Amino acid sequence: MTTAAVKNKSAITLKGSSDILCDYLNYGINSILFQRGLYPSEDFQATENYGLNILMSTNNKIKEFLATTLGQLKEWLIKRTVNRVALIITNVKTLEVMERWDFTIEYEGNIEDGEAQTSDKPLKQIKNEIRDVLRQIASSVSYLPLLDCLCSFDIQIYTTNDVELPEKWALAEPANIKNAQSVKMRSFSTQIHKMDTAVTYRNED
Repeated sequence: MTTAAVKNKSAITLKGSSDILCDYLNYGINSILFQRGLYPSEDFQATENYGLNILMSTNNKIKEFLATTLGQLKEWLIKRTVNRVALIITNVKTLEVMERWDFTIEYEGNIEDGEAQTSDKPLKQIKNEIRDVLRQIASSVSYLPLLDCLCSFDIQIYTTNDVELPEKWALAEPANIKNAQSVKMRSFSTQIHKMDTAVTYRNED
């Protein structure tokens, strides 16, 4: 086997990079739902990934919702038609937006290669970068205001204008927050996609 063949075999593809982003979002969103207390702690089960113990929801409705949403996102990432994913936490009673987690996507590398685009960045290095972001998400409870009301969550996906929305999907208004304060976390990159994570919350002061 030639060196080039070995190198190509270990390269990350556009689809593989999209899988990595969606895996991160699945673990990240579950971690946020647990850390922010949206559901009872007994509805979560610890799973090991990225060298961390991450609490994942055992609620079938949440699992199905995330699987459907991230499955569609994966298609749009491959087509490069999405630039941001937002997790919106809303007060159930007043419908006020309490918190917004933004996952911003940039497209890197030689985009002209289309679906044949690959990255030689080691998977271990990418996973280490993701681990650092997940640690920041877990520690965010130390500065985020307590959500002392019944809250629900939704996910918004920001796409290019030419995207055809699947059935049961609808256009949504941007989730703005009064007296907003934002904290940006570390980013990670596959050298095909770069993802930035930030949380915006209502400043009580």
